[in-house]
Amino acid sequence: MVSKIQDTIQEIINSAVAEGLERGLQVAAYHRGRLIVDAHAGIADINTGAPVTKTTLFPVFSATKGITATAIHLLAERGILAYEDKISGYWPEFGVSGKENVTVLQALHHTSGIPQLPVELTAAEMADWDNICRIIASLSPLWEPGSRMEYHALNYGWILGELARRADGRHFGQIITEDICMPLGIEDDLYVGVPADMEHRVAFLEEPGVTTDKLNDGGIVTIPDGANPLPVWMNLSEVRRSCQPGASGVMSAHALARVYGALLPGGVDGVELLPPSRVNTAIKPLELPQDDLPPVALGYRLGGEDILIGESPLVFGHGGYGCNLGIADLRYGLAFGFTRNLITPASDGFSKKILDTVRASVRSNG
Repeated sequence: MVSKIQDTIQEIINSAVAEGLERGLQVAAYHRGRLIVDAHAGIADINTGAPVTKTTLFPVFSATKGITATAIHLLAERGILAYEDKISGYWPEFGVSGKENVTVLQALHHTSGIPQLPVELTAAEMADWDNICRIIASLSPLWEPGSRMEYHALNYGWILGELARRADGRHFGQIITEDICMPLGIEDDLYVGVPADMEHRVAFLEEPGVTTDKLNDGGIVTIPDGANPLPVWMNLSEVRRSCQPGASGVMSAHALARVYGALLPGGVDGVELLPPSRVNTAIKPLELPQDDLPPVALGYRLGGEDILIGESPLVFGHGGYGCNLGIADLRYGLAFGFTRNLITPASDGFSKKILDTVRASVRSNG
């Protein structure tokens, strides 16, 4: 099965690049702890012509959130924090303006009530950890915390990252490296804040037709003007080098798949990041009397009807802008990672095609 599905995926992505549908991309998958797909194709940087290799790093935007959630669950498993804890107990400055009782659970659920940011924030201001955490701590909830789920596009990462730093003592990027990457041997392939000497490996993002016009239209500002358009923002060195745990992760598809493989029973190569009991807790669906509530759990998105990652609630993970994707499927023992650098309206459909092809192969071969 390994060689067949590897060859099938390689052929699909080679064709997509040849047809101009993709610029550069990687696909990786583990099945019951065994690597079955590790494919790549295309150009990593249109400016230099550098090809995509197995070690190319791709900005994955919000797919970073799944890595961030995993780090928080690891701290919970070790007793360093608990889901019911108030964030203000670790981060006193946060406990003002109606946020005194916001819990770790609510931050993971995107129900803290503070998805907003000042529209005028610059990329440099967001890349300054202490500065942005001061801003987050000063915010007032837009609704009663815990009463409504609203996607915290960037704030999710800073809330949880600073919470973890206060509870554990290490900077959040260090937590990810030491607690997730090093046990899995991917410390050179997954970063939330890429070192300067690794930046040459980062793919250049493209989104045809995107402009630098201000994109905020007067609603709740979750992504300030300094981060718009998103591909332009993530092509900035100061952004890629900064730790922004909601969106600035750069990694290979293989590293992304390997993390999710280590969240499945048995893990990969003897490494199981979390026990099944903790994973079961982490993927318990959020329940709220909210008409537009998506299928979400404690930091992960879940499968459901008309959901790209699959219809089963036993599928969990997180996608990112342009449909970079990392998921685990408990039904089939499948972990999947997908990274790309060309963002088009067809991005979602192609990601789904690749995932469905891998899943069908696993299903048909037991």
